[in-house]
Amino acid sequence: MKKRTNEKLKSLKEELRKIRFKNLALLTLAGIINAFGITLFLAPVQLYDSGISGTSMLLSQITPDYLNLSMFLVVLNIPLFICGLKKQGVVFTIYAIYAVAVYSIFAWLITDVLPIDVSIASPLAGTDLLLCSIFGGIISGIGSGLALKFGGAMDGIEVMAVIFSKRLGISVGTFVMIYNIILYTICGIVAGSWILPLYSIVTYYAALKIIDFIVEGIDRSKAALIITVKPDEVSKSLIDAFESGMTIIPSKGGYSGDECSAIYFVVNRFQIGKMKTIVNDIDPSAYITITEVADVFSANHK
Repeated sequence: MKKRTNEKLKSLKEELRKIRFKNLALLTLAGIINAFGITLFLAPVQLYDSGISGTSMLLSQITPDYLNLSMFLVVLNIPLFICGLKKQGVVFTIYAIYAVAVYSIFAWLITDVLPIDVSIASPLAGTDLLLCSIFGGIISGIGSGLALKFGGAMDGIEVMAVIFSKRLGISVGTFVMIYNIILYTICGIVAGSWILPLYSIVTYYAALKIIDFIVEGIDRSKAALIITVKPDEVSKSLIDAFESGMTIIPSKGGYSGDECSAIYFVVNRFQIGKMKTIVNDIDPSAYITITEVADVFSANHK
């Protein structure tokens, strides 16, 4: 028993050593940005964020004033992150709890401490629902995107999805979508109007696009799988043209039974046309498939 406890403590210490000050600094920035987006654009006009953040906003509107947004963010998010500790890991859980804590603190400072009136309108966009939904989504998306990029999260909904989606037989993405549909439906019923929930969908869409941009970059890479009988000539020409490596996999035609090779090669979207021309000039019979790659990194990259 003692040996097992010591092993767990040793493992925990090793995990804690992976925590980086740079990540904590950027998660602080992410929490501040997210708080500004929510409190200055969405909450004043009663628009809703998605996930647990949106749920917290709804609960803060229908409960007494002392039960504010910041409290619900902490009460709802942190238990979910702790529940997901086993699947997500210690470092992610610490980063996520830290990001939500910063978000909650700055949301409280903006709404209750700083001399900013966010009670009935956005200080920057007034009561214009379209401006509030777009800019609220963009700014909160930047905060959420930074949190994801640097190892944490701003919302426990995806952790909740990981825990429950498998039991329900659906994907994580489907779980999140169903949760948000139910959330916006309840918001519409509580508000007695569908205008605010519909504008909240605009917020959700804007935030998703910004999160994709922050996490994956403006130019997603493409993975090309090239099936060719001239792998040496094709690979040499591609290496000379793009100065990048590739992987050659010995293959066999399923129908013809002929020996061939599969070349796995990553390019950006501006290089696709040139790559096709090079391959076609060497082997007109080559078969090429292209798929999007969410991220590219080296195992040796620190």
